[in-house]
Amino acid sequence: MAADSQSQPITAGLLVIGDEILSGRTKDKNIGYIAEYLTNIGIDLKEVRVVADDEAAIVEALNALRHRHTYVFTTGGIGPTHDDITADCVAKAFGVPIDVDPRALAIMRERFKPEELNEARLRMARVPQGAELVANPYNKVPGFWIGNVIVMAGVPAIMQAMLDGVAPQLKTGVKMLSETVPANMREGDIGTELGRVAKRHPEAMIGSYPFWQPDGQPNTNLVIRSRSTEALQAARKDVEAMLAKVRAGR
Repeated sequence: MAADSQSQPITAGLLVIGDEILSGRTKDKNIGYIAEYLTNIGIDLKEVRVVADDEAAIVEALNALRHRHTYVFTTGGIGPTHDDITADCVAKAFGVPIDVDPRALAIMRERFKPEELNEARLRMARVPQGAELVANPYNKVPGFWIGNVIVMAGVPAIMQAMLDGVAPQLKTGVKMLSETVPANMREGDIGTELGRVAKRHPEAMIGSYPFWQPDGQPNTNLVIRSRSTEALQAARKDVEAMLAKVRAGR
């Protein structure tokens, strides 16, 4: 994967498309996977939107995201049914025509018999003009990439295969480093002190995550993140000193 030489972080937005997600009928399994995947290759997922199968909503969200982030990933809405309108919406957002793409059609002919390529399946070969195809080793039907927008399927296994295919072509930044420090205290016991530590370390992000232990006792994990090893270790040292001081003062 190509590491980006610029110090500016590489960012991404994610647009999840589908009435079935918003209705609760389908439980989204892609957001967490994509977030972790991008973090591991040095891309910051900054924003996630979930929209219905509505042209105006998709176009508006897509335009907002693509002008704010290095990349925009979309999931859902590129199947064979009437409500799969993502490709058309992407074409409208970019102001380009859309039609059956000979490259996509050739790929689909490898999977489907001629008599199976009906009108519904041909919808999946429609690609906005100027887009590159995103390979789909899972079931052949491709996604596409136009500008900084990467359009993928909503089915998790297919999406994951597509993401693996585009990842080597993405610009990536310096990977975010992370360490976890168990507080062994409740979040409210250290909230004020933790805020002071965070202000002293602007190059690190310090998060507080409460949880219940198996014995039912409350506890808190403090997660420190930074792109600088030095900043990460300095913040961790300060966090640990703060925790020791709070414990001693009990």
